[in-house]
Amino acid sequence: MAGFRQRGPALVDIAMVAHPSVTLLVDLSEGEGLVYDTHGRHERGNVVIGLLPGDLRATGRGVGECLQIRLEPVAAAAVLGASTELSGTMVSLEDVWGRDAGRAEDRLRAAASWDERFTIAEEILGRRLGARPPVDSEVAYTWRRTLTSRGRVRVDGLADEVGWSRKRLWSRFRSQLGITPKRAARLVRFDHAAHLLAAGHAAASVATESGYVDQSHLYREVKAFAGLTPAAVAVAPWLAIDDVAWPASSPTRSPVTGGEHISDLR
Repeated sequence: MAGFRQRGPALVDIAMVAHPSVTLLVDLSEGEGLVYDTHGRHERGNVVIGLLPGDLRATGRGVGECLQIRLEPVAAAAVLGASTELSGTMVSLEDVWGRDAGRAEDRLRAAASWDERFTIAEEILGRRLGARPPVDSEVAYTWRRTLTSRGRVRVDGLADEVGWSRKRLWSRFRSQLGITPKRAARLVRFDHAAHLLAAGHAAASVATESGYVDQSHLYREVKAFAGLTPAAVAVAPWLAIDDVAWPASSPTRSPVTGGEHISDLR
């Protein structure tokens, strides 16, 4: 979890780069707040962004605050229930949680500090996490192995590791997480490459380190996942603040982590 604050009335126009998580954004701004746009669809207020949202932007003007929560797909399947239907799209949080979305927003708005907001959010998520059956342990294991390998793992090998056929793993993984194992590996590999680009590494070296065939392969994958060129991804502010908002971010971090980040998004 991370909190963001827009301090001044400047225009916000941010490319939100795809991440290997389902993202909840709770807009705690006064007034109109942010508008999220992807595939020609517009949403305002509290939204859930599934895996593979494509070219996604957040725009707005004025002082405001936003709580961002990233859920690994395994946790999202329990917390959201409908996470398997969210891949490639964006919906309002109310569409997923119903009236509970408004109640959660009211509690978060009434909080006196970011730490209190994080505590409230963790309690809400924890309650929902325990209310639904977990995904198959084999599916959860496959996701974690994909993440820790940075997407450089063979699906056939993972099927052997969990004792399933490739067909069974493909089917169960997709039905529970909303994405195929191969697509998940591509997303995780893209995320690693995107953060290397944001850290200032040259595209050619990023392609090699991330396991792409060549720089052209990297270009095609970045374009497919973010709708941007590698050069544009390298300067995307959403990635530039990741190491500040999630300083301990790594494949081995705990499922729910919190950290305050107050950012002047101008």
